[in-house]
Amino acid sequence: MAKQTVRKKETRQNMIAAANRNFRSFGYNGVGVDAIAKDAKVTSGAFYAHLKSKDAAFAIAVESGLDEVIDAIPKYQKDHGKKWVEAFASYYLGKSHRDDMACGCAMTSLSPDVVRADDQIRLIFEDRMAHIINLIADGLDGDTVKLRREKAWMFLSVLIGGLTTARAVKSPPLAEEIAASAKRAAIELVS
Repeated sequence: MAKQTVRKKETRQNMIAAANRNFRSFGYNGVGVDAIAKDAKVTSGAFYAHLKSKDAAFAIAVESGLDEVIDAIPKYQKDHGKKWVEAFASYYLGKSHRDDMACGCAMTSLSPDVVRADDQIRLIFEDRMAHIINLIADGLDGDTVKLRREKAWMFLSVLIGGLTTARAVKSPPLAEEIAASAKRAAIELVS
């Protein structure tokens, strides 16, 4: 019985990973249940048995994708000390992150679809983003929580916008120019 429970859990995690990759790469409307199931190497019936619906899978992808950021920020703060902002911005706008849509940040890749999602998904997004902002604010200088949160929103907004714009252009040199400009602006905003 324990083996079956472990296998069931692994199958579900594999489907969640496939949903994450596919929603980030193709957007909500760009992928269907059959493609996610195929990527996870399961049947569509197994997908529905584990994740219930495409909307439910998207909600899980939003939640787990933003949880990745929630886990990453304290690690950057711990590993890089006072230089964590520069390290995080360098990673976030770096070429490998820009080029990897399937494993790239959920904040950038899923936000356009969250805008069109139902209230439940938007509330999940809002809750996780508030948590992310608090984590960023905790790692910034500033006399008040309000000021640190304002800086955190500016920092994150520039990173997300910069990554989105750099990904949208065809020219690699232009993408690099956009990323470098956004990185500089993001760091200056919180200094």
